Amino acid sequence: MTLLSISAVAFVVSEISIRLRSATRRHGSRVDSGSILVVIAAIALGALLATWCRSTRVGAIHSGAQVMDVVGIVLVWLGIVLRQWAVWVLGPFFTVVVRVSDEQPVIDHGPYRWVRHPSYTGLLLTLLGVGTAVENWLSLIASTVLPALGLAVRIRVEERALHAALGESYAAYAAGRRRLVPGIW
Repeated sequence: MTLLSISAVAFVVSEISIRLRSATRRHGSRVDSGSILVVIAAIALGALLATWCRSTRVGAIHSGAQVMDVVGIVLVWLGIVLRQWAVWVLGPFFTVVVRVSDEQPVIDHGPYRWVRHPSYTGLLLTLLGVGTAVENWLSLIASTVLPALGLAVRIRVEERALHAALGESYAAYAAGRRRLVPGIW
């Protein structure tokens, strides 16, 4: 089994653990507006397109492949760790579907001190890592850009819900942090 395969299995296990923990959390009202389906569809479409590009060798990277492998694997693991850390810090208020609760506090420590949605940043880092490690430019673009577009939809839904439920405290928190990448967006 290659290091990429091991990393992919670790990612899948990590995501399953997140979903299992989330399934037991029912705090607050569900205000997802179907955005979870948009994210799942974007990731699935990105993965299918990336797999097709890799299998047909369209966009294959021919030089520096070993460096791409190492960089990709490191990004996969950084993404997994960041996503798990973000979920852990949010604790019982993390759910896979968007939910808000009256007793939900604004979390501004851990990875939330740098960005508003670090679990999504971790997810994108992981997908960027997989796309990098498969040594194909088009796979890299498909596995990263399509999920990023899905997450952009999700973030808009989530932020609307957080602003409505948490009011000024969330607005003040959001004003000091970017959504996914410090200093950029």
